Amino acid sequence: MNPQLFLAFLVVAAALACTPGVDWAYTISAGLRQRSFVPAVAGLCGGYVLHTALLVAGLAAVLAGMPGVLGWITLAGAGYLLWLGVGTLRSWRAASFSADATGPGTQLRTFLQGMGTSGINPKGLLFYVALIPQFVSADASLPVPVQSGLLGLTFVALAGIVYTVVALLSRTLLQSRPGAARAVTLASGIIMVALGALLLGEQVAPFLAGRA
Repeated sequence: MNPQLFLAFLVVAAALACTPGVDWAYTISAGLRQRSFVPAVAGLCGGYVLHTALLVAGLAAVLAGMPGVLGWITLAGAGYLLWLGVGTLRSWRAASFSADATGPGTQLRTFLQGMGTSGINPKGLLFYVALIPQFVSADASLPVPVQSGLLGLTFVALAGIVYTVVALLSRTLLQSRPGAARAVTLASGIIMVALGALLLGEQVAPFLAGRA
């Protein structure tokens, strides 16, 4: 791979991973409710592994070029984020750090919810389609699909590191502060609902404008 392009990608990818958003919100809220935040972080990374696989297979570009399919994916993502956000908002008053043991079923559910949070979000799909190809060199010795896969997995690794640091810091800061834990949980729920509503509005607004 082109070393200069790869270093530039590292800078951009790290900046994006460090930008607070719904992934941060889910990591913090899941970490507050459960003994381990690992399933949440692993789930979020799993969603981006899915995007990487789609990119390597060439399906990401195909889906991005099909507005109808992408629109349905967006609606599904919006509905999922609204459901997850409302559930978080309903529990914010009782939010506090809990070290209670969690069973395999709870861990699997947390993992799948995290994977859904990042995997079904069309913004993540478009991020992979729009950003990664800019850092792929046709002159490099590695084939383009291999370069794309390595760049995608590099972002997964960076995101995993950042989300782990976020979870550790938030747990350390909020463990003895129930009031702050409730406030952060409330903010996390609001972020999820707001993003879900924004995605929903992006799809509904053109439809309503066409009927006006």
